[in-house]
Amino acid sequence: MNKGKVFLVGAGPGDPELITVRGLEAIRRADVVVYDRLANPRLLKQMKPGAEKIFVGKLPDKHMIKQEEINRLLVDLALQGKTVTRLKGGDPSVFGRVGEEAELLAENGIGFEIVPGITSAIAVPAYAGIPVTHRDFTSSFSVVTGHEYPNKTYSNINWDNLAHASGTIVFLMGVANIETICSQLIGHGRDPGTPAAVIRMGTWMEQRTVVGTLDTLTGLVQAAQMQSPAIIIVGDVVKLREKLAWFEKRPLFGRRILVTRAREQASELVRLIEEQGGEAVEFPVIRIARPEREEAIRALDEALGNMEQYNWILFTSVNGVEYTFQRMAELRIDVRAMYRAKIAAVGPKTQEALLARGLVADLVPNSSFQAETLLELMKQFVRPGEHVFFPKGDRARPVLSEGLRQFGAYVTDADVYENTLSLEGGEETMQMLQAGEIHAVTFTSSSTVTNLLEALRKLGEPDPAGLLNRLELFSIGPVTTDTAAANGLNVRTTAEEATVASLVEAIARSNGAERK
Repeated sequence: MNKGKVFLVGAGPGDPELITVRGLEAIRRADVVVYDRLANPRLLKQMKPGAEKIFVGKLPDKHMIKQEEINRLLVDLALQGKTVTRLKGGDPSVFGRVGEEAELLAENGIGFEIVPGITSAIAVPAYAGIPVTHRDFTSSFSVVTGHEYPNKTYSNINWDNLAHASGTIVFLMGVANIETICSQLIGHGRDPGTPAAVIRMGTWMEQRTVVGTLDTLTGLVQAAQMQSPAIIIVGDVVKLREKLAWFEKRPLFGRRILVTRAREQASELVRLIEEQGGEAVEFPVIRIARPEREEAIRALDEALGNMEQYNWILFTSVNGVEYTFQRMAELRIDVRAMYRAKIAAVGPKTQEALLARGLVADLVPNSSFQAETLLELMKQFVRPGEHVFFPKGDRARPVLSEGLRQFGAYVTDADVYENTLSLEGGEETMQMLQAGEIHAVTFTSSSTVTNLLEALRKLGEPDPAGLLNRLELFSIGPVTTDTAAANGLNVRTTAEEATVASLVEAIARSNGAERK
């Protein structure tokens, strides 16, 4: 059997967007990913289907797997012909013991590649508003391990030189030894009033920063109960934090928010949450797919075949647009068959999806982008006896169809897509919910409400509504809010407009009110 290859990859300091392009490629190529606790688990979502993941994380003073065993594991996996990615927090060459792993690989004739990562020594201070160098303070910095081997107290650190160095000093993995570190620096001549800080979980949602001086920092850290993983930074650059802190000031900082809409639709919501400083946890409880029932397919094809008879075509979602044109293309129905029809869209996103296909909607509500609003608008323009085509999802409410029929229009509605329950990522999400690691939930449709509750029940939660009511619940519109209330959920805020942007604004306002 041919030998595999091992990628020794730095995952960066925690924020998954700080991994290198090459590192991300290595994750996607891997047959096996061997990872530790400082590598953000969100990166594992990039693994290809069927790839294996092996956790070899270590906790302070409690090594789950010895380093020698990890080294051997990498060799054994590669000898099986597998492509292996060893994912390590920060940069693998900065106290990451990558040299030991690479040595054994080389001794066994296994090809490897070291992929550098952004070290927490520079990234974590930057996220706390502390650049490690600044022309007004210092042009150099030192990176020092905060601990060495067990029972070995800084024998390789020249404290005299370190204390008198003019630059910034960054200690990694040293919070447990902070009292010794501070006393050693002061004892070897560093000014006790030198600014210093400890940053815990830097670049993560849980980032916390304590600022003091060498003679006060130990007490402040103990009072704040700061624990590993954390870094210590010493030097005048710490003074800049008050002015330059940016990460912790973003509107959604510290908020981990559950996104429940279908993966195909979630990208904009995820992007807006993370632009505002939050962390989006995707649990797409909805899977959108074309109809599989034969009767639904026949009804849709017949409706599409009669396109030239419609006076109006009504679209109430981006999915409705996507799947209608997808099926038209499969049936080779020319878009010019719509020539007689005016087009109505429920809101701006649906309008944009139509415009991307060269169609300008004739009717779009100015606000409150929901079926009831569109119905009232259409009644001003649709005449009794006209033919309306409504391509919809299988769970669409009957508001539009029934309302237009009562008004005297002939309505042909057909399911162009189906909404089914998805449990993808469910176990991980359940663990985060039960551990209190998720702070808020977004509902973007009635289906996301009912599907999330059903998903949690299927995953073994006896009281889904009770579990969710511990969190802040946000809804995109009144119909969704009503569905939530009918299912025993207490929605904190409903977006002013039924748009993703308005939903994120509502979350940011709520978070801002809590900070005051």
